[in-house]
Amino acid sequence: MEGIPAQRPRSKRLQLMSTCLCDAFFDETAKATVEVLEHLGCEIDFPENQTCCGQPAFNSGDWDSARKVVRHTVKAFSGEQPVVIPSGSCAAMIYHGALLAFEDQSDLGDVKALAGRTWELADYIVNALGVDKWPGKYPAKVALHRSCHTRGSDCFPSAVKLLESIEGLELVPVGELEQCCGFGGTFSVSFPNISTKMGQLKVEHLTEHKPDVVASLDMACMMHFGGIMEKEGCKLERVHISQILRDALKNGGLL
Repeated sequence: MEGIPAQRPRSKRLQLMSTCLCDAFFDETAKATVEVLEHLGCEIDFPENQTCCGQPAFNSGDWDSARKVVRHTVKAFSGEQPVVIPSGSCAAMIYHGALLAFEDQSDLGDVKALAGRTWELADYIVNALGVDKWPGKYPAKVALHRSCHTRGSDCFPSAVKLLESIEGLELVPVGELEQCCGFGGTFSVSFPNISTKMGQLKVEHLTEHKPDVVASLDMACMMHFGGIMEKEGCKLERVHISQILRDALKNGGLL
């Protein structure tokens, strides 16, 4: 994906961007992310003035508003530490979408500097810290959703590498893996009927091989197809990858 630099900082002293959805709906994801990173020996700084990555306004075409949010994010995450985000979507906004929005802006360099320090969580664990085998146990069949914003990056392959290495965990096939779940941020608001149909198809593929758990690298996708699953009476557990990594450690007595 354009915007991802060849070299990004790999320090274990990092800044955590928890994302709006963690703040509003998925606090357990943020908690699990911290526990996983601390298990790996990371020192975590959490800028309390962080807000949003700017993606909702960017996707809506309101780039003026998006740039205001991105400029605030650049200030909130100043410094040289890696910025780790438990969301492929928010990470992609920082190292791809924001660069598009700032192509003709005088402070493009500041945005590029932040993009050059940004990692999605699984990508950071595997490619910054060099972890390719995850300890612990997780006796379950898992269907892993591939979100659109992880394409062209190492986010999804990194997640697969970690999950496949966990004792007892079986990744089940997911049909039409590249197909969007139908959320698309404001797309689901502007085109609710199409969005719902896409989500229903995604649920069919995620549940086809009867997993015990459905996992995702993006909470927005999980919120969308999770709502559809609930309406259809599907009680499958839905978790972010950070929760699987955390629970594997707990099951193995390592946390």
